[in-house]
Amino acid sequence: MDIARHIALVDELCHRPFPAGRGASDGGTGGHGRFVVALETSHGLRGGDPAERAPTVEQYEKYRDALYERLAARWGQTDPWNLQTLLLRTDREEIPEPWAGLGARARVAYLWQARGTGRWVAIAVADRDEEDEVELLAVVTQTDPP
Repeated sequence: MDIARHIALVDELCHRPFPAGRGASDGGTGGHGRFVVALETSHGLRGGDPAERAPTVEQYEKYRDALYERLAARWGQTDPWNLQTLLLRTDREEIPEPWAGLGARARVAYLWQARGTGRWVAIAVADRDEEDEVELLAVVTQTDPP
């Protein structure tokens, strides 16, 4: 993992104009006030043996935690955000994107409001769906978390 490159991309996304419509953006998607970017993606784990996924999930969690340390030094310490509660809320209320999608893909995220930008930044490991690759995600959005 190239932590400096990932931090630079998060910084860029905090200042880059959002695309007018949904589309591809730096290894992810963008549009409608948000970017969702895969900073790291596994290869060959889609639909594979859960025992083979576990070490990759653990490694990506370490990457997430390393990014947390750097971003917390800049924007402050935060508690992990348990996305299970967000996922449960989708049954009874409308959760806006990118938050609904993040809750469907990841279990825990770190979240900050990036000072001076009006944007929110979340870092998470997407590992809920065993039919997908494991991803280290960065979400940058102007939509307040629910």
